[in-house]
Amino acid sequence: MKKKIMNTKYIWLLIILLGFTACNTIEDVDRIDPVAEIPALTSGTADFSKYIAVGASFTAGYTDGAVFIAGQTNSFPNILNNQFMSVGGGTFTQPLTSDNIGGLLLGGNLVANPRLYFNGSGPAVLPATPTTEITNIVSGPFNNMGVPGAKSFHFVAPGYGNVAGVSIGAANPYYARMASSSNATIIGDAVSQNPTFFTLSEVGGNDVLGYATSGGTGIDQTGNLNPATYGGNDITDPNVFAQVFSSEVAALTSNGAKGVVTNVPYITNLPHFTTVPFAPLSPTNPSFGPLIPTLNGVFGQLNQVYAYLESVSAINNAAERSIVFSTSAASAVVIKDETLTDISAQIAGVLSASPTFPAFVQSFGLPVQAAPLVANLLGSIYGQTRQATAADLLVLPSSSIIGTVNTTTYSYLLNQGLPANLAGQFAVEGVTNPLADKWVLIPSEQLAIKTATDEYNVTIANVAAANGLALVDFKGILEEASTTGISDGNFILTTKLVTGGLVSLDGIHLTARGYAVMANKFLEAIDATYGSNFIAAGVKANPGDYPTNYSPLLP
Repeated sequence: MKKKIMNTKYIWLLIILLGFTACNTIEDVDRIDPVAEIPALTSGTADFSKYIAVGASFTAGYTDGAVFIAGQTNSFPNILNNQFMSVGGGTFTQPLTSDNIGGLLLGGNLVANPRLYFNGSGPAVLPATPTTEITNIVSGPFNNMGVPGAKSFHFVAPGYGNVAGVSIGAANPYYARMASSSNATIIGDAVSQNPTFFTLSEVGGNDVLGYATSGGTGIDQTGNLNPATYGGNDITDPNVFAQVFSSEVAALTSNGAKGVVTNVPYITNLPHFTTVPFAPLSPTNPSFGPLIPTLNGVFGQLNQVYAYLESVSAINNAAERSIVFSTSAASAVVIKDETLTDISAQIAGVLSASPTFPAFVQSFGLPVQAAPLVANLLGSIYGQTRQATAADLLVLPSSSIIGTVNTTTYSYLLNQGLPANLAGQFAVEGVTNPLADKWVLIPSEQLAIKTATDEYNVTIANVAAANGLALVDFKGILEEASTTGISDGNFILTTKLVTGGLVSLDGIHLTARGYAVMANKFLEAIDATYGSNFIAAGVKANPGDYPTNYSPLLP
């Protein structure tokens, strides 16, 4: 009987609930969508049991201007392998450095600086001494064959890891730490491990990067072993690139391995080239603003010379060379442009012949007899100069020298007979002393980089298609990040230095979070090509688990 009463009670309760809900329209009821079922993870046709990563600095986990343990741990290949382990991937060994300081020693001498850190206002070099000694060879083999600074042809160059060649720039210190022998090749060391899957990443980047970071001159601005300079900074001939890239893919696929390759981005979209404005000279700066009238008086003399030389057909486009500093807005820096006709002799000749020039020289407290000297000096300094425009790109290190006194120019002017105060006034970087070519990428240099990059990418796409390889569009990814930003999970990352989250403090290489996003882009390409479903199954990196900067106190 008790059981029947309970049944009746629940029947009435059901009737009451039905009556209550019947008073509500469909629109009034909160709808609960069914939870999408996550598919089971599959590797598709790929075998990830032996994954080898071949590449340059991105592959190595280079970040904040250095290679160090935390950066290597957060390298994109290591992040990728963490996902591969869910479908039978094996262990992943890396040639770890000795510390989290970064930098390198050769025979106890500093040859590469420690990593950068954010000091509250901008990037600064960590005030510590590296402990990673190049001559202390680490025992391999290694799954991560990322070698910072390697150009396309370096991957097949015997002796590129010979310690004896490091001090003369004939070998790479990062590969010297890990090469299987002094005559080994990067590709050879990778292929000898019989990989079942590989990534061949950012090949071609260094083939234009050294040229770009040196302002198109090939001059290392840092004084250290620059990871983009081993073997020189000339842009690699696209025909050479095509030959070596094809041979590298052939070697890696010779045992039937599948893999992923990447194309080359327009590196001039990186903050190393987009952070420093072409017009940084503010009239509100107390060190610059009060000098503007005097500066405009000096350059006014030169501007008249340019106009005269154009009138007699000695030069074209005098206005392009004219230099005027604004009293109400930021002004562009003065640069040397080697594509301009050198008119040093003509400038000196016109000034020397001008009847008003001696008085101009005297206004600086110099004797009238100094007029020929000053005419020659002005000619030699401003024979190929102009103010920068928005079409010019100033490299990141230029920010630390604009407005400072160039000691070499200062000493030169002293030796020419100018008094110390005048020598100093005419040696100010970007103002009276034109920025040297190494600090600026002018349009013709940018075009050379773009042309080579486009040709490299044609080769990469063709080789990938011919071998059935997945292709990651680095070029498109960087373009997206530099315009609208690139999203992954709860994050939108941009290429803005320090705050963008994608690019590290050196303005070129990625942050750990950036490398996590990069790893996910690899997974997308792998899924599309080999029928795996890492992304759909939720087996991917969470960018929020990775930092955008490292503490200076990192142990």
